[in-house]
Amino acid sequence: MITTVGLAPVVLGTVGSVSAAIALREASRILVYGVTGSGKSTLAARISSATGIPWYSVDDLTWEPGWTVVPVDEQRQRIEAICQREEWIIDSAYSAWLDVPWARVELIVGLDYPRWKSFGRLCRRTLIRMVDRTVICNGNRESLRTTLSKDSILAWHFRSFHSKRQRIRAWEANPAAPAVQRIRSARDVRRLFPETLALPPALPSIPST
Repeated sequence: MITTVGLAPVVLGTVGSVSAAIALREASRILVYGVTGSGKSTLAARISSATGIPWYSVDDLTWEPGWTVVPVDEQRQRIEAICQREEWIIDSAYSAWLDVPWARVELIVGLDYPRWKSFGRLCRRTLIRMVDRTVICNGNRESLRTTLSKDSILAWHFRSFHSKRQRIRAWEANPAAPAVQRIRSARDVRRLFPETLALPPALPSIPST
């Protein structure tokens, strides 16, 4: 049980089915998962503001300056250090270490938006970041070159969309899985988690070394 900051009970199950009867205020370890461009980080930051639970940016944990990917073993160690704690929110989970948060998570919020919506949001976000020169992922910036490359975030959206969507739905249908709330629209977020819209998003926490 966590101490909430002005958060009323929000019992899940209004949209879709859940594998356990759990309220947002009762979850101390939360995984926000979804297709690329669905707004995972934004929702994780807003849940953090509403609950007081620290959230951690997976992008910051898995990328170094110069768009250098952190080795998988190191990624796993960083995620293990976070997931050993009693309270955390993470905004994604990679297949190479998905078993780490899975072993401890109490609530999975699955953002299962239509492709047109998530891809549209991703394109807008990418364009804004290129124009504004927004610093992301430990000092990196998106550029026209990275956006048009075969390994770009836009290409990754198409490669990973189906598998991520199927994973969310499989979790939701699995009675042995942690509690799962599948979100299919922004309206679902407003109805299920209204308190997350009342405060500005929290900044990501920096894991202690």
